[in-house]
This record gives sequence, structure tokens and C-alpha cells, in this order.
Amino acid sequence: MQILKDRILRDGQNLGGGILKVDGFINHQVDPALMDACGKEFAEQFKDVGATKVLTAEISGIAPAVSTALHLGLPVVYARKTKPITMPDQVFLTLAPSHTKGRTVELIVSPEYLTAKEKVLIIDDFLASGATILGLARLAQTAGARIVGIGALVEKTFEKGREALQPLGVPVVSLVAITRMEGKTIEFKE
Repeated sequence: MQILKDRILRDGQNLGGGILKVDGFINHQVDPALMDACGKEFAEQFKDVGATKVLTAEISGIAPAVSTALHLGLPVVYARKTKPITMPDQVFLTLAPSHTKGRTVELIVSPEYLTAKEKVLIIDDFLASGATILGLARLAQTAGARIVGIGALVEKTFEKGREALQPLGVPVVSLVAITRMEGKTIEFKE
């Protein structure tokens, strides 16, 4: 997706160690017009998978997930990293390593909002190692839901996350794919 690629080249920063800083337009300060365009693209890509819910992880996945869900006419459920007092005692919980946080985080979803009747489309900001998306998939599977697709704004192909997701047997769409990040260089898959 050219608009996202251009924005990464203009405003993204390669911080080294596989970290791409995009918090000025994706995951701290959000560009709503960019997220709307990304959501439209995901909606087009996944319009025929039969999704009934969009699932993501807080906080960075919320903007692209909400935009996608809006264009598909679906609700969004996001996995929380801490359990609020409003959540029931029995929850779906899994652990996933966070590359940017440098530690393992909890992903928690209430069974009120993720059930066995759901067909889940997972949307997140990054596909790197696949660990967070696999955590979301485990939550959906624990609920008895069926995963019907996975979308990521940015895929870092050199971290092999797509390969980790292959056993899920669902379509995986990334709007841009980065093949190399060295020095200040960011190279995209054509």
C-alpha cells in the first residue's frame, strides 16, 4: 500500500535491532485518514472471509482494527494487558513476548465478547515474529472461535512471522512488507 509505505519512509525511524518507530502516525499519535485508508484496504481484502468480529491487542492494534471493523460493519474486541475489575473472574488469558516492551505481556479477553460462534479476523499493527498474533489466535481458539484471516499494517519479513502463522491455515495480508532494516535504511518488498 503505497500511502503507508510513503509515510513510513517520510516519518518512520529505524531505531536498530529490528525496531521501527512509527508512533507519530500509527501507535501513539494516530493519523485517522491513514488508518481509514488502511481499514478500507483490509476490508476489501477480507470482505469474503465471513468474519463476525475483529480481534486485536491493546494498544497499537486498536486503530487499524477499529477502522477495518468500521468498513466491514463488525464489532472489535481487543485483548487487554491488565484485567479491569469490570471483567468477570473467568477470562481467556495467554502470554506473548513483546519485542518493543522487552518482556512477556498478558493478553486477556472476556468470554462475554469472544464466543464459540465467532469467526474472527485478527488485525494488528505489526507482524514480526508472529508471537502477539499467535497469542490472539490462542485466545480465539480457547473461546472455540474460528480464525478466518490475519492482517498487519507492517510485516517485517526478516523476522519470519508469516512462517509461524502458516499452521493456522488462514489468509495473511500485510499492507507493506519490509525486507531489510540496516543503518537508516528501510527496504520494502515490491
